[in-house]
Amino acid sequence: MLGTIESARNFLTARVAESSVTEKSEVVSLLLREFEEGEADWLWQIDTSRRVRSVSPRFAYALGLDPEDIGGKPFLQLIAGQSWETGQFHTSLHDLSERIKRRESFSNLLVRVTVQDVNRWWELSGTPKLDENGVFDGFRGVGSDVTQQRESSEKIAYLARYDTLTGLPNRLMLTEAVGDAMRYAEQWRTRCAFLMIDLDRFKAVNDTLGHVVGDQLLSLVSERLKRLITDNELIGRLGGDEFAIVIRDASDIHRVGNVARSVIESLSVPYEVDHHTLFVGASVGSAYGPRDGATVETLMRSADLALYRSKDEGGGRHFSYEPALHAHAEERRKLEFSLRRALERNEFLVHYQPVVDATNEGVVSFEALLRWNSAEHGFVSPAKFIPLAEDTRLIVPIGEWILREACREAMRWPSHVKVAVNVSGEQLLDPNFAATVVGALSSSGLSPNRLEVEVTESIFMRDGTTAQHTLEQLLALGCGIALDDFGTGYSSLGYLRKVRFTTIKVDRSFVQGAAKRSAESLAIIRAVVAMADSLEMSTTAEGVETEEELETVRRLGCKKVQGYFFGRPMIAADARALFAPAGLERGAA
Repeated sequence: MLGTIESARNFLTARVAESSVTEKSEVVSLLLREFEEGEADWLWQIDTSRRVRSVSPRFAYALGLDPEDIGGKPFLQLIAGQSWETGQFHTSLHDLSERIKRRESFSNLLVRVTVQDVNRWWELSGTPKLDENGVFDGFRGVGSDVTQQRESSEKIAYLARYDTLTGLPNRLMLTEAVGDAMRYAEQWRTRCAFLMIDLDRFKAVNDTLGHVVGDQLLSLVSERLKRLITDNELIGRLGGDEFAIVIRDASDIHRVGNVARSVIESLSVPYEVDHHTLFVGASVGSAYGPRDGATVETLMRSADLALYRSKDEGGGRHFSYEPALHAHAEERRKLEFSLRRALERNEFLVHYQPVVDATNEGVVSFEALLRWNSAEHGFVSPAKFIPLAEDTRLIVPIGEWILREACREAMRWPSHVKVAVNVSGEQLLDPNFAATVVGALSSSGLSPNRLEVEVTESIFMRDGTTAQHTLEQLLALGCGIALDDFGTGYSSLGYLRKVRFTTIKVDRSFVQGAAKRSAESLAIIRAVVAMADSLEMSTTAEGVETEEELETVRRLGCKKVQGYFFGRPMIAADARALFAPAGLERGAA
């Protein structure tokens, strides 16, 4: 009886086990069938010699071969391509080979394969296969072609860290590089540096010639910057026209200054873009870590403050961070806030400085000069608020206001007296500037020949083509054009050949030098006067303050004179009073 019971138990156990195996087999078959029917997956199987057997149709399709050409061939040979002959396998193939050699299961292993001489990415999973005796019998697994997903993820990763226009590292990657540099500096008790670069005059190029030309210019800038750095530096684009350089090891005290100087010199060389000769410079601000910032954010902020200082000083220069810059930045922020409300609060006014005939000393014109009496800051120096207005482009609406005001006031003067209005590069390169001039003349009733627009040579360094076109429009209206500060900046006789200036203004530094018998100043004024006479242009000597200076410029042939000797900038009522009897003498006093 006991034997019968034991036999029955063994029979039932065997039947249960058999049923379980059958069930598992059915599950496996179901899974394998799903792999076969899937859009991207296939089965692969190799024997103990790592040769392919039981070739799946989808696996053959993935290899681009017929099933009969695959069976019995080494698995690695089929997916290695030319590297099978050279032995120079991709690291992922080495990894796959080692897993199979060690008979280890693996899942979602990313492998670079070569199919029909084209590199692709496969995701492979595999499990060692055992026979009924538990003896290793090869590998079985599934695979998928993930090339498209891989390329998409690589593209996403690239876009996350690189600027698409220039190919340079973007703000994210620069920030990471600053963090790495600061950790390196802390570990080795050295210092790193961060340099911020802002292009001078780029905004005018973008506004006048469009974003296509602006983008081409940025690409050329990035190419120049790439040539300047070594393995110790990383150059990137923060955005817009701002770039940055991370110096990993700045223990050489001269390195930062040398890099900044190279940047300014390289970026200041003219560019040729779409038949335009463009001049942009660069301003640089730098900060050292950890001295000027213990964190990435504070170090970058310190460099930004140094850059503000460089821009405030006129651009084209390099400044390092100083603690006092925080107070300066706060002052600038408050000043900009007040400047944005100055027009609507009627805080601007115009002063007028007389320009006289060098022979009879009669007033022939006035130069209109902008003044600002701020409710919060009192009278603010033009040297402080005009660069700020240009930097923020507030100079465009402010310039329109002063133009209208000056034309309106000039209508109260004798008909032979002109008014001269200074025009910044931001205004001149504004596409609506000529229309603004027409509007000011029309609303005031002033004749165009009584308006003279004063420009400096620096405008030709921004975009000479657009500047020339705008000036020609003004000349066609009948307005005069004066070239201010001639000889102090980027002088080129080419400007005088391209634009028919009506007046050339000789800078006061030459006037003072000539009065002191400076051979160089005397020669420059003689040359300017001779050139102006031959081109039928007038000359105005600026900054005449003494009798000796007046006699000197008269002797040298200047046609007009301007300076404190004949009158300081004055309010409109005082300017009108000069035309009363003995008025000019009162103004001189």
